[in-house]
Amino acid sequence: MAKDYTFKNTIPLAPLKIIAMENCSDFGKKVDEYIVSFRKNDEEILKARENNVEFRGYDRASYLTSVDCPRFGSGESKGMINESVRGADVFIMADVINYSMTYRLYGREHQMSPDDHYQDMKRLVSTALSTARRVNVVMPFLYESRQHKRTQRESLDCAMALEELANMGVANIITFDAHDPRVQNAIPLHDFDSFPAVYQFMKTLLNADKTLTIDKNSLMVISPDEGAMGRAVYLANNLGVDMGMFYKRRDYSKIVNGKNPIVAHEFLGSDVEGKDVIIIDDMIASGDSMLDTARELKRRKAKKVIVCCTFGLFTGGFQHFDEAYESGDFDYVITTNLNYRKPELLEKPWYREADMAKYVATIINTLNHDVSTSGVMSPTEKIQRLINRYKDDDM
Repeated sequence: MAKDYTFKNTIPLAPLKIIAMENCSDFGKKVDEYIVSFRKNDEEILKARENNVEFRGYDRASYLTSVDCPRFGSGESKGMINESVRGADVFIMADVINYSMTYRLYGREHQMSPDDHYQDMKRLVSTALSTARRVNVVMPFLYESRQHKRTQRESLDCAMALEELANMGVANIITFDAHDPRVQNAIPLHDFDSFPAVYQFMKTLLNADKTLTIDKNSLMVISPDEGAMGRAVYLANNLGVDMGMFYKRRDYSKIVNGKNPIVAHEFLGSDVEGKDVIIIDDMIASGDSMLDTARELKRRKAKKVIVCCTFGLFTGGFQHFDEAYESGDFDYVITTNLNYRKPELLEKPWYREADMAKYVATIINTLNHDVSTSGVMSPTEKIQRLINRYKDDDM
């Protein structure tokens, strides 16, 4: 196995236990399968296990731990862990934006909101903390991350949530492509990591499309707004191509659905005519802004428009994406499987999925061994190897 997955000279901090909440149970199973496969290949560790108590339980058939969050008829709930986690290194995985789950409240069916999922996660954290060696939270979509700064008299929900988890005793908070990673300043003395999905995007893209030419005359990376600049700069530098940026001119005299409406998308950058362009961002919410950006690029005679976003929420449904695809406004969309996706989405001709299960398994395995995550955090070398293989036609 690759060096990312094996740890020949270190022992685990404690026996590993993974709690995949019901809102991400399928994804949790895939992560668990990868960790099982990693550790079955740790031959030297498995030999040492026979004579070393620290390796007891290292190679298991599964690291998943059964839990429940049953609700009373009033809507109140409790967290239950169905097996011992005493002395264990516990990783609680939660998809707080899974809108497919429901519960009964006073005889009526109610859809679970991010607030409901977050409260259930805290219940499991509090249940595990009393006996576990360490409790870690893997929250791919950071709860309330879109409310990351104060511009008027308003709450700072994301910062408050991070403080709450830190004060409870959570050791590590792991998330992906946080809307604004500076929110970690709310807990400066606690471990907070926001991992990128760039390598998985490129792997999915280059496996799916063999017609791309990776050079500055043929390809360009686009940031749809100023908030995504860092992601676009990182990808453009890795690909050795130019980048451009749109900025959203808003009408600050109005508020529609909690935000100021966009008046126009203004473009800053070199000519995109005849080039394939990759738009990269952290999420697709309603998708209106992303589709406007794609249309602007096509209007400027871009050859292909490829959208890469870590989280595909599609809060406005798929119809306007179907219509935009039929109109030729974009070529395809790539998102990850870090959040719930409707089965309908997986069948769309314009959709591609980047699998993040192996990456999450690597992160959990690395943290359980209590070693540096810098190699996992920065996938530059892996991206360069991937590009070289693509150019050599070895994919």
